[in-house]
Amino acid sequence: MLIYKFFVQPQINEQDHSIYGYEALLRKRQKDTWTLPTNFSEISLDDQTKLIEQTAADLKTSLTNKVIAFNLNREQIDDPLALGAIVALKKRLNPAALTIELTDAPTLDEIQRYSLLLHQYGMKLVLDDVGTGTNTYDNIKNLLPFVDQIKFAMQNLRMSGQANQIPELLAFWTNIARQYHLEMVLEGVEDHHDQLLADKYGIKIHQGYLYGKPTIPV
Repeated sequence: MLIYKFFVQPQINEQDHSIYGYEALLRKRQKDTWTLPTNFSEISLDDQTKLIEQTAADLKTSLTNKVIAFNLNREQIDDPLALGAIVALKKRLNPAALTIELTDAPTLDEIQRYSLLLHQYGMKLVLDDVGTGTNTYDNIKNLLPFVDQIKFAMQNLRMSGQANQIPELLAFWTNIARQYHLEMVLEGVEDHHDQLLADKYGIKIHQGYLYGKPTIPV
């Protein structure tokens, strides 16, 4: 029998060195190792929301005035029942905040529906991995008015051998964030040099191994 859990990784507000929230990252147990699922839709969204609820319970007081960020991929965005499952989860998580990160660019109609409903229930909407995958500027420029936050993942560029492009792309995306009045999260912060880079561009919310690897909450 396959066993799934959500690991959590802290997001840090460098302005006051406090925990801003946690990103929930799905993992699958295979033999004696926790691995990334090959397909994040291999476990139903209903089952994932139950695991998120358990994860929030395990975090206990760590969630006071904090956020849990939960990812949705292309297949889950297409699911007509997804919005209802997310709203039901938010009600069960109160008073903890819930943020939805879209890992793949939705259509304009989809982002409008998600934005309208999620904001109605006090949730924030995030475009993840901007600048890579399907979340290129050309693909998401018309979606930006409907979201609250963008995430820039330095580790994606490092893994693809494009680390030298990070400063130039950070300058571009921080300018976009200012233009659209969006919060920005810098992911892949691994050392003091990365902190200085974030500070140069005024990015206050950090996530990465410098602050902690994804772990099972206890």
